[in-house]
Amino acid sequence: MQLNSKTALVTGAANRLGAQIARTLHQNGANLIIHYHSSRAAAEQLVQELNLERADSAISIAADLAIQHEIEALAKTAISAFDGLDLLINNASSFYPTKFGEIEEKQWLDLIASNLKAPLFLSQACYPALKHKAGCIINMLDIHATKPLSQHSVYCCAKAGNQMLVKSLALELAPEVRVNGIAPGAILWPVDDDDSARQQALLAQIPLKRNGTPQAIADTVLFLAINNYITGEVIRIDGGRLLYQESVGFRIN
Repeated sequence: MQLNSKTALVTGAANRLGAQIARTLHQNGANLIIHYHSSRAAAEQLVQELNLERADSAISIAADLAIQHEIEALAKTAISAFDGLDLLINNASSFYPTKFGEIEEKQWLDLIASNLKAPLFLSQACYPALKHKAGCIINMLDIHATKPLSQHSVYCCAKAGNQMLVKSLALELAPEVRVNGIAPGAILWPVDDDDSARQQALLAQIPLKRNGTPQAIADTVLFLAINNYITGEVIRIDGGRLLYQESVGFRIN
């Protein structure tokens, strides 16, 4: 119970990586605020699961992270839910291709909002509470924050900005609040991707020859949450994927 009596807000926590991060933090003693946008049923089911394990230890909150006043309301509710905040995990993310020549402003606004705007303004709104608890912020990045992905220029720009946000805030919020990032590689296949040949082609370019697991990401979140002498770092969890110079042109986390 390394996080006993601590409180964590995880954005985009209803499904996939976010849900596993929430479960792992909860298993280690944390109280959880499960943020969701449209996945209400999955969020409520996860909250019920966590509360069955430990009564009154989790709640869910809906918010559209593209809307400023909803970001601020999320922070306010999260801070008051368990009397303070120790951990902020900026996990929520939009991801889809934007082919150059066909990019629309609404795509730019959406991808920038979820991957850069929300982590910045939610961190800002939560900062007083995090400072009071000497807490930490962990942003979920992507290996494509440093190595571009074909036909995903807007997404890559947003994640690259998020990576610089990690480093900038680490300086600005020290010494009270630590800020770090995690850059996953091949973890989960997209829900609409059943192209096994393409999946195998990507796995062949990974030194470890396999995709990772959500638990590998969640364990790294836990590591960064409890190690109080790490700030400004981005840890790649990619099986060595970024060691290759060539990209097959798609992302699977």
